[in-house]
Amino acid sequence: MEAPRLYVVKKDGRREQYNREKVLEGVRAACRKRDISEAQIEATVASLERELFARGESEVNSKLVGEKLMEALRSLDPVAYVRFASVYRSFRDVESFREELSSLLK
Repeated sequence: MEAPRLYVVKKDGRREQYNREKVLEGVRAACRKRDISEAQIEATVASLERELFARGESEVNSKLVGEKLMEALRSLDPVAYVRFASVYRSFRDVESFREELSSLLK
């Protein structure tokens, strides 16, 4: 039995097939040099995938994927969360970064 295909709709409207390795790579980069095991990283991505595939849709917005990953990383490790958010949200300046940190500290 073949696994259902899931496509991610990017900000510019392009559709890409969901790529687990690409997601893992982003999470690993955010978690680098933190006390987070590979098993925790794998579990985080597996949880995301369960949630995405449970929707029963063939397409998901990249914003949903990014927000779900940030939510998971926020509870896993605050530093990994900020690292991921800084890339995902493309902070424009130090003030944007400070606002995100303030939100995290609340």
